[in-house]
Amino acid sequence: MSMPLTGKIVINIPKDRIGVLIGPDGVTKRRIEREFHVKLTVNSETGEVAIEPTEGCSLPDILKARKVVEAIGYGFNPDIALKLREDDVYLEVIDLKEYFKRREDLVRVKARIIGTEGKARRMIEELSNAHIVIGDRYVAILGTYEQVRMARDAVMRLISGAQHRTVYARLRRMRRELKRQKFWEMLEKAKEAELSEGLEEGESFEESGS
Repeated sequence: MSMPLTGKIVINIPKDRIGVLIGPDGVTKRRIEREFHVKLTVNSETGEVAIEPTEGCSLPDILKARKVVEAIGYGFNPDIALKLREDDVYLEVIDLKEYFKRREDLVRVKARIIGTEGKARRMIEELSNAHIVIGDRYVAILGTYEQVRMARDAVMRLISGAQHRTVYARLRRMRRELKRQKFWEMLEKAKEAELSEGLEEGESFEESGS
């Protein structure tokens, strides 16, 4: 019998995201608590959020709850952040400060990632199916492994100075390759299922004929 979890995880999120974390009449906070079997204690003055396990909480539960709170803090809406409940959904954050120290450089590269009237960000999201939030000094990406990989690749190329049309073309190529890969994987699984079914039918025939 496993021992119940004890202790708590404490993280800080921007104070202007506390209201989103709590939600109207506390609905979002209760949803997270119910989903992951945790208790959230929120300090609206400091932005500190304590996550404590309750009955039925597992280690993956509390770690996923932390990721959901972090995602909301980075700017994702709660419905998107709660996709992190799935094992194959990830949150990745690119710290722009690691690449640019001057404020004017940060502003410039953010403008490249956002694009005119948000076109670049929108294109990356549509072609990768990932969700993207561009903050003051970071780019946060949420999605499956492949979605995050594609979106990160595009963002890093824009950071490096690649032309937008080149980045879009690469994303389209990556998406086609991924679809092709998934098609062959599905075909292989169908063949394996057909072979397995054929073997079972053969065994049944031998038994009835004996």
